[in-house]
Amino acid sequence: MRVTPVPEFMLEPAYDPNSDAGTGRDALGLGQVAQQGLDVRHGTILTLEDISVSFDGFKALNDLNLYIGVGELRCIIGPNGAGKTTLMDVITGKTRPNAGKAWFGETLDLTRMSEVAIAQAGIGRKFQKPTVFEALSVFENLELAQKTDKSVWASLRARLSGEQKDRIDEVLATIKLDVSRHRPAGLLSHGQKQFLEIGMLLMQDPQLLLLDEPVAGMTDAETEFTAELFKHLKGQHSLMVVEHDMGFVGSIADHVTVLHQGHVLAEGSLAEVQADERVIEVYLGR
Repeated sequence: MRVTPVPEFMLEPAYDPNSDAGTGRDALGLGQVAQQGLDVRHGTILTLEDISVSFDGFKALNDLNLYIGVGELRCIIGPNGAGKTTLMDVITGKTRPNAGKAWFGETLDLTRMSEVAIAQAGIGRKFQKPTVFEALSVFENLELAQKTDKSVWASLRARLSGEQKDRIDEVLATIKLDVSRHRPAGLLSHGQKQFLEIGMLLMQDPQLLLLDEPVAGMTDAETEFTAELFKHLKGQHSLMVVEHDMGFVGSIADHVTVLHQGHVLAEGSLAEVQADERVIEVYLGR
């Protein structure tokens, strides 16, 4: 019985722009250590069981089971309308499931938490279109994104500590925007804005990152860097990446889950799901 508690590269030199599958819960746990305070005794950071979501009679998710291990990089693929966005909405509290269980770690029941509480617990979401403060500098965007008291009085009195500055410098180096730290975010390229938004999420110290089509609209060099970045982040964080670019998926995925009609159609390595006749029929084609 569960008990619900009360509630890291401007890019150089390569790039320089200045039954369902997935029901083996313990088997998928990677056994790494998550941040302090989150119970991941089974090595699983996200557990979704029998999740169903209906909109006016249409089942967007249908008895979906999904398990993501601590430190894992999971890719979610599938045709349009397969339920990928609804899946992320359920995880972040934007949509409440009609049925099923959703657990973050062992004890946090996502179905009973607000969107704000879920974000504060350690789940960060990046949408396809980057959202940054374009009039502010790159550094100021990261400063605002810090995991600090955001009340008016606290913000007025706030002064960056040496530790906070070091953390911003660390994230700037991770997303390779250190050279552009004083540049207004509105002057960044599309790809750089994507990297900045990822950096803003990292400032929140998330344990699970949800990333929606992160390389859409990027150049080949930006896409290559994004793959390097995600591989650098996995292990330190758990990542769930929704993507249609199969080349990109192949370059980063530990494990791939294929959704179809709100259900897990197949799961395994990219090679395994690409060879699955059902996946070929409904998504990949011949």
